[in-house]
Amino acid sequence: MDKTKIVLATGNQGKVKEMADVLGQFGFEVVAQSEFGIESPEETGLTFVENALIKARYASKLTGLPAIADDSGLAVDVLGGEPGLYSARYAGVDGDDAANRQKLLAEMVNVADEKRGAKFVSCIVFLQHETDPTPKIALGECFGQILREERGTNGFGYDSLFYYPAKNCTFAELETAEKKQISHRAIALKSLQQQLNQEA
Repeated sequence: MDKTKIVLATGNQGKVKEMADVLGQFGFEVVAQSEFGIESPEETGLTFVENALIKARYASKLTGLPAIADDSGLAVDVLGGEPGLYSARYAGVDGDDAANRQKLLAEMVNVADEKRGAKFVSCIVFLQHETDPTPKIALGECFGQILREERGTNGFGYDSLFYYPAKNCTFAELETAEKKQISHRAIALKSLQQQLNQEA
């Protein structure tokens, strides 16, 4: 039986691969929106959920396919949840990971060790079609602390600053396969999987 195509509202091939494994079990073939020549819409939401829905509805509208989108970021306690929705463009340029990390370190230079708590958040939404009134929404969170200097060379974004106590290392010191099992996105994907299982 042919698999049903589902558009992933991102051009990030890493996300495509990560989500393809789970969704393949439910008869879906995951295709990145970039393969349809679609660029992401402006993210005008005030929460991770709203932004994920904006991206998923836009991709579904332009392709006529079911859609899935992920919106994620880093929320630092002492900064009131920043960089939050603006994690990818915290320093002003979208996707400049090094500049974003440097800005975060500068903002927290005088913050005591015991007040450097933070969490990674992932919100994944799944729509059957553009106007789906009951989207599946899955959340994942990972709690840790922001270090004073970078450690590790794996991963991306803020991984080298995010110390994860459960593994006594930063996300950037984890092997990719291990991070995929425990990350905020992995937790959200497992939640989505449970929701799909309930309907299977």
